[in-house]
Amino acid sequence: MEFKQLRSFVEVVRQGGFTQAARVLHASQSAVSKQVAQLEQSLGVRLLERLGPQIRLTEAGSLVLRRADEMLRLRRDLLNELDDLGHLARGELRLGLPLLGSDALFARLIAEYRRRYPNIEVHLQEGGSLAIERLLLDGELELGASLTRDNPAFACQPFCNEPLEVLLPAGHPRAGQADIALAELADTPFLLYQQSFILNERLLRACREAGFTPREAGRSGQADFLAALVAAGQGVVLLPRVVARSLQRPGVVLLPLREPDLRWDIAFIWRSGAYLSRAAQAWLALLRERPLL
Repeated sequence: MEFKQLRSFVEVVRQGGFTQAARVLHASQSAVSKQVAQLEQSLGVRLLERLGPQIRLTEAGSLVLRRADEMLRLRRDLLNELDDLGHLARGELRLGLPLLGSDALFARLIAEYRRRYPNIEVHLQEGGSLAIERLLLDGELELGASLTRDNPAFACQPFCNEPLEVLLPAGHPRAGQADIALAELADTPFLLYQQSFILNERLLRACREAGFTPREAGRSGQADFLAALVAAGQGVVLLPRVVARSLQRPGVVLLPLREPDLRWDIAFIWRSGAYLSRAAQAWLALLRERPLL
């Protein structure tokens, strides 16, 4: 049994098939299939049932998958610790960033990190908070940006605490106001985020507390596209201030949200009790050099 075989097996299950796993692993489908077959042969059990293009875990496969995740995570931690016996002359940083606001918040920070540590290989993955948290628990990421919430599975370092503001079509009846309350938008369609965004939960809960259920006009994780939909008169969207102010354009109006006080409080999180590589510690130290937004 080899780590390469375990990695192939885990990725086939995670991606739902051999073709998709081969793309992620940058290998041929036949090579991935061979690795899984060799793993089954070495363990003496069948791990997957092949049902045409579909796959299904056997009982033994479920057990091996759980242990394989643990073994691959321990291997990554071991390699990180060995790297850290030296210094930051080499290593890697596996970092998860939000789809929303990364250009405004993180582009310069990443450029500065690369300037200071040119030999650290930075692997970036974007997604909603729920997706990033899942990747952290799976060991695919070491650090990730997520909306702060009580979860004992994670330790965290606060990063920003931005108020949400409202982007309205210029022709909206309330576009001329100085600010706006959420309840005043009860009759207006809302543009929401993808399911993996914790921000959706906060927005929907705030609407219910304001006495209405929002009428959904669409969903996206791309702020530019959401702003374009607002300009086209398709609805309103609530965005963090740092993001919303970069999206002002003809056809839209930006108003502060008077009530309630909704926040986009991003923190960098990692698995509680997990070993943090020196590359990860250096990223957190860089964040601490800037004032909290």
